[in-house]
Amino acid sequence: MKLVSVNVGEKKTINYKGRIIETGIFKKPMDLPIFLGKEDVENDAVIDRKYHGGIDQAVYAYSETHYSYWKELYPNLDWHFGIFGENLTISNLEETKIQVGNQYKLGETIIEVTKPREPCMKLGLVFGTQKILKQFWNSTKCGIYFKVLQTGNVAVDDELILIKKAENSPTISEVYETKKLNKL
Repeated sequence: MKLVSVNVGEKKTINYKGRIIETGIFKKPMDLPIFLGKEDVENDAVIDRKYHGGIDQAVYAYSETHYSYWKELYPNLDWHFGIFGENLTISNLEETKIQVGNQYKLGETIIEVTKPREPCMKLGLVFGTQKILKQFWNSTKCGIYFKVLQTGNVAVDDELILIKKAENSPTISEVYETKKLNKL
């Protein structure tokens, strides 16, 4: 698996149905490496720390492979890496095969798989419709949160290399399915 894009976003304020909402979901690709800190990505806006940032949600990754699925459903969007709010766009990142607790070397960092991303209404702001939330829940294409065990820079073309496989641990998609059932 290879890092195909590094993405950060600024704080943005939106009027949504009469409510003022602040968000950092609107990410754009960067030409330079980004620094993965213990609780977030340097120079990336993290607004709601209950759901983003912190030790177990320091960095969010999404699979480049999933983009084609969503492009078919939303062909008129301005597509670019980072559109899902991910900091890292990685080739062939597959939630059905990656276990919670797996540790990876990426650039100067060591990161550990913690949990899937649960979609919120802010993803609907990006896609222009809240129906994306149900579609997102009904897929296994949720993306992965990582904790940062060793801070450092990561850059496009860095390899995501498994250095420690978790034993007897569920995959990200299995955890996601359980969360989905608890939401119903």
